[in-house]
Amino acid sequence: MSIKDTQNKIEAIMDQLYKEEEFLTEEKGKSRQKVFDSGKEVLTTTDKIIKSYIRVPKDNREIVRIPAYRIQHNNIAGFYKGGIRFSQGVNEEEVENLAVLMTLKNALHGLPYGGAKGGVDINPKDFSPRELNMVSRKYVQRFAPDIGPTRDIPAPDMGTDERVMDWMIGEYKTIHPGQNYLGAFTGKSIENGGAFGRREATGKGVYHTYLWLVNEWAGKQQEEELKLEDGVHRKQFNVLKRIYEQHKNRQPVRLAVQGFGNVGGVAAYMAYHCRHSAHHVVAVSDHLVTLYNKNGLDIDRLLAYHRQHHQLPATEEELLEAEVEAALLNRDDILTLDMDVFILAAIEDQITEKNMKEVKADILVEGANAPITSEADSYLHEAGKVVIPDILANAGGVLVSYLEWKQDRITKFYTEDEVLIEMYDQMSKSCEKVFPDYFNDRLPGIRNTCYLKALKQLFLLLYKHGKLY
Repeated sequence: MSIKDTQNKIEAIMDQLYKEEEFLTEEKGKSRQKVFDSGKEVLTTTDKIIKSYIRVPKDNREIVRIPAYRIQHNNIAGFYKGGIRFSQGVNEEEVENLAVLMTLKNALHGLPYGGAKGGVDINPKDFSPRELNMVSRKYVQRFAPDIGPTRDIPAPDMGTDERVMDWMIGEYKTIHPGQNYLGAFTGKSIENGGAFGRREATGKGVYHTYLWLVNEWAGKQQEEELKLEDGVHRKQFNVLKRIYEQHKNRQPVRLAVQGFGNVGGVAAYMAYHCRHSAHHVVAVSDHLVTLYNKNGLDIDRLLAYHRQHHQLPATEEELLEAEVEAALLNRDDILTLDMDVFILAAIEDQITEKNMKEVKADILVEGANAPITSEADSYLHEAGKVVIPDILANAGGVLVSYLEWKQDRITKFYTEDEVLIEMYDQMSKSCEKVFPDYFNDRLPGIRNTCYLKALKQLFLLLYKHGKLY
């Protein structure tokens, strides 16, 4: 989903809000029109786009010049917040779209943050630890005036981790001696003020959202009470009921996971060990390969292999080393395999108009940001498939980052149990805001419903702050 698609969706939902007479009743006529036009302008415009070049001496003494970005979309709800990704080909449009999605995500989950995002155009695998350390420190040097615990709080994203955050916080401390520095970055190591469970939080949150929808909501709903007419909502409800019945009766649910990193690997582990269902994780993939076994893969052995080699086994010899039985397929084959549930935890734009008609999964969960294009999202919705959007499903990381930021301010550590209880509780509350209204009011899409909830919150804050005229 491109920045233009996101902006168009924001404008369409603002038009929808304008027509809801019970919303913002104090504004009528031309005044109402002006207020909503102002809201659209603010929420589709980015506050600040910062681009710099990081010059890094490599181990062979060659100096490389690397584009780097920090984009701050909107901070009406609080300090800017969003990850930094090290990814080859990252560009301004991609980072800006992710910053907008962060604004919406934080608003949907009721966090006191605005949205931002950062990116560095490198493939981390092409850089030595010393070179990555230099890239990380140079990034902080370039963007130091615009980040900080009460300004903009970065976190890990694709290609970065707690080691990178530790390097960055160290450089931030050097640049700002004597200032409060711990809350300037989240996703740090435990020894450096990080939160227990932060690394696994996004993957666990993704799985929790899917399981909540099927077991906690659909499992307790009766179709006659919802009074669903024939159409998309009835199809989707029937899908959820079917999966719930499979869970309840311990019948295998075929689940696949694209991406086997911090998000996908954790989600696969959760499904494999879930006591509430009998999942067969029939396929997983990474940047090299798709592994498939119709009877289910041994996720524990794959995780052990991945911890050692930082990739999935991609040859018959490597499968033997991992002691895993699987067919080796093309990495993109996972998109169209037979399955019930598909967790997309890799990168953007994976399901597009080119392959959307071949998607067989009935429930798709966006663990990655924007893995389904706007055209494909509309098609899958009309086909009666359930798409749980990124701003709802993958917020576990930022929810735990908020706890980390809080604990760094009060210097009191939360236990891992406290962190997970808080995260699961907040994600459940967010689900309760979205799914009942979506089905009861027959709203035009789950993503649309999430955006509607987020934009209502942001628009009211802008209005109350006197920012709309």
